[in-house]
Amino acid sequence: MGRSRWAWPAMCSCIFLTCLQDNKSTPPFNEADVSEKPKSFIFPSKRVNPKMSFFCNCSNLSTSFCLLILPFFFTFIHATTFEIQNSCPYTIWAAAVPGGGRQLDQGQTWNLSVSSNITGRIWGRTKCSFDEAGRGSCESGGCGGLLECQEYGSPPNTIAEYTLNQSNKTDLFDVSLVDGFNLPMEFSPTSDGCRGANCTGDINGPCPNELRDPGGCNNPCTVFKNSQYCCDSGSCGPTTYSEFFKDRCPNAYSYPEDDSTSLFTCSTGSNYRVVFCP
Repeated sequence: MGRSRWAWPAMCSCIFLTCLQDNKSTPPFNEADVSEKPKSFIFPSKRVNPKMSFFCNCSNLSTSFCLLILPFFFTFIHATTFEIQNSCPYTIWAAAVPGGGRQLDQGQTWNLSVSSNITGRIWGRTKCSFDEAGRGSCESGGCGGLLECQEYGSPPNTIAEYTLNQSNKTDLFDVSLVDGFNLPMEFSPTSDGCRGANCTGDINGPCPNELRDPGGCNNPCTVFKNSQYCCDSGSCGPTTYSEFFKDRCPNAYSYPEDDSTSLFTCSTGSNYRVVFCP
């Protein structure tokens, strides 16, 4: 699974190198992003080529036999499926990195598959307009003016974050308000025995005036850009603003180091559901 390496029998020594992130949908790594994500998450240090390449040295066996058994390699690659559903009474434009994006009318679902050993985000965009070339703008969550996102969305946006296949075959996931809030969200495994996260409280209505945005409610880091709220110079704690978010969404990240009540796990190999306006 994920960045897999599979050894064929000794008669045919094969080395497989898999690079499972897509250049089209995975943004360049920006160290500044790390401070915006849960510290327990593991982030890629560089982009990788999305193409799978392999080298097979069949010195002791015919090339034809190697080609015969090669297809069985693909049975060992596991893809995690995210069922992304719009339950809002209006159209949203779902976004995912990796994955791209698409328009979802009320009740529509997008089934997105990604490979393991990968970190990603899923979020919703509101009041978007795109031309036939997939270029346009959104009131919240826009990603560089593209329908098919290649970079993370602009605040404010409610985010489903995940890192797959970590130590002890565990997935890490959360709902984050570190980039603010624009849409209610539920993020949960479809496997039995794993608890999910959500943020369904009323945030946009009572949002403090200084955090208000036409598309939602900003996190104070976005507005004030200082260490107290962004946690970019060592450890930090909750603030009056983070408590505003936490009171309304108790199991979502309200500031970058809010791990103890906001980071969830499930066994690697699980599939997940992201619902907007659950």
